[in-house]
Amino acid sequence: MAILEVKNIGKHFGSTEVLKDVSFSLEEGNALAIIGSSGSGKTTLLRCLNFLEKPSQGEILVKGNAVFDASRPVKMSEQELRRKRLHFGLVFQAFHLFPQYTALENVTLAEKLLAQEREDFKSNKKQILEEITEHGNALLAQMGLADRAAHYPHQLSGGQQQRVAIARALALKPDILCFDEPTSALDPELTGEVLKVIRGLAEQKTTMIIVTHEMAFARDVADQIIFMDEGYIVEQGDAKQVIDNPKEERTRRFLSRYSQG
Repeated sequence: MAILEVKNIGKHFGSTEVLKDVSFSLEEGNALAIIGSSGSGKTTLLRCLNFLEKPSQGEILVKGNAVFDASRPVKMSEQELRRKRLHFGLVFQAFHLFPQYTALENVTLAEKLLAQEREDFKSNKKQILEEITEHGNALLAQMGLADRAAHYPHQLSGGQQQRVAIARALALKPDILCFDEPTSALDPELTGEVLKVIRGLAEQKTTMIIVTHEMAFARDVADQIIFMDEGYIVEQGDAKQVIDNPKEERTRRFLSRYSQG
């Protein structure tokens, strides 16, 4: 069974249709890359999956369970919304780290807040917080940042900040890790270190959706690729097939312009 099924998702802002009947599925342990020009709907799709935007139509299922169904609108409480968001981790373009917190504090903050809802938190507070700190340090070590745990964001390079953001997204053990152009805010020399981390996650069979403009990276790391244009999925399939031998003329034009750019 697919870990994620997106069925006929649409999104409009006023009279502007941004997503049009988008459907796809994602198998557990696979990486899906989404490519397309600016304004094609890629980021809006990620925001809908993460409940930062509410789709205008369609259905989203995680592990076979509907987490959103526009045909059955239900007003969600903040707690219910948080619970649904736990299925997805999102790494933004611009890091969005809290400047007043260290790298470790940024990584562990959400887990600490969530722990306070546990029935045993008061009786086991010290042990729970120690375990969260240990987990945060392990994630930073996984990102190659074991020696940066006590550093504040302004003391880190852009690549290091983005790796902290990845560790933070992994902290709550999401079913699906989402990246929105994870290298677009980085200088070229820092891009490689972030792509190396994502490549490592793919090798560990982390289920991922990656919106990216790095075509060679998408080809080599992703299992599947979706090409979007004007809110539609124009083409989807095996990553190497879509990049090397696209079937649709619109995909060929996009990749041709991209390689020339």
